[in-house]
Amino acid sequence: MSGKKAVVILSGGLDSTTCMGFAKEAGYDIYPITFDYGQRHRIEINNARAVARFYGVSGQHKIIDLPFLREFGASALTDSAIDVPVLKNGSSLEGALPGGKDIPVTYVPGRNLLFLSIAASYAEASGAEALYIGVNALDYSGYPDCRPEFIEQFERTVELGTKAGVQGQRFRVETPLILLSKADIIREGTRLGVPYHLTTSCYNGKEFACGVCDSCVLRLKGFAEAGLKDPIPYV
Repeated sequence: MSGKKAVVILSGGLDSTTCMGFAKEAGYDIYPITFDYGQRHRIEINNARAVARFYGVSGQHKIIDLPFLREFGASALTDSAIDVPVLKNGSSLEGALPGGKDIPVTYVPGRNLLFLSIAASYAEASGAEALYIGVNALDYSGYPDCRPEFIEQFERTVELGTKAGVQGQRFRVETPLILLSKADIIREGTRLGVPYHLTTSCYNGKEFACGVCDSCVLRLKGFAEAGLKDPIPYV
């Protein structure tokens, strides 16, 4: 144990697992936190457990239930009445890939605000000085809670609203992926030895990734541009 602690928001996906690799490289003792919010791709929670085991931090891994996000709905990830966008007949995914004008229907209202708030509470309680989150402003440019300005304001809020903050203890929200392309994220993760074979990105939550939802498309595109093969199985 290094004595230096960081909480990592771990979904079980590619980006959050890469954040685990960055936190380990920085010399932190890792405290992962995963959220079960009724997402249709709840299979990723098992992936998060596997990733925590890989890094030897299962004993510090918290899984938090947030069932009310499913009750609120309004997202394709939490509302079964809303279809997950898919790539059909070679068409592009409007609003899902970089450059789209609309916020994708896979946006979950307030998700990162809630995740960060709860993770910051875990960080303060465990004495962590940093919180890692795998937000990305390039590949998910339609998500308002993935922008650098949102992260900056949240970090300031933590300083103002916590005991640690008002007592002058510096707290950082680390976003090592925020300005990286998906290909660059994968290259960095490969350099760090990140276990991508234990991750999932598919929004449909089946045993085999669908390959056509926006998240799968971005992942496959990233591996292709990085010149690497995605190690997970697809339909």
